[in-house]
Amino acid sequence: MSERIDQKNTEEIREQTEHCPNHRLLTRRKFVWYSVFGFLGLWLVATIRFFFPRVLFEPKTRIRIGYPSDYRLGVDTRHRATDRIWVVRDAGTLVVMLAKCTHLGCTPDWKESEHKFKCPCHGSGFDMEGINFEGPASRPLDRLHVELDATGRMVVDKSRVYGVKDWKKPGAFLPV
Repeated sequence: MSERIDQKNTEEIREQTEHCPNHRLLTRRKFVWYSVFGFLGLWLVATIRFFFPRVLFEPKTRIRIGYPSDYRLGVDTRHRATDRIWVVRDAGTLVVMLAKCTHLGCTPDWKESEHKFKCPCHGSGFDMEGINFEGPASRPLDRLHVELDATGRMVVDKSRVYGVKDWKKPGAFLPV
């Protein structure tokens, strides 16, 4: 008899709570299942994201800078801002130097009146050939590989750097 009363009471309570606006829409069991599936869903998204890594797109290392006849004697600074290079032409050779101080990596300026590269950070000075003669820089400026392509245009490869010991190697300069 008591079972019938309990069953009757639970049916009445169920009917009342279905129409009640404060009825619990989320039971503990539903909460647990939603939490489990939410956690598994986040792990699935993280796993899929793992297969699409973030990529850093580097600028091109090979640059076409024109014909040798485009450059007059002296230092040409037109590529300093965009490609961080200087084109230096003297009587018989054309050299492309990396516009990066060998002390701490600042970009030196070409001082036309003094005929030298001067680093604004710590005062290192380099002559027109890139040899250091003042300041804390311990070695000369680096030169970049330069060659002519099939059309006669100069191509600079920024991934091939020549130190002072390699300045006589082909590619460190271009005979003009």
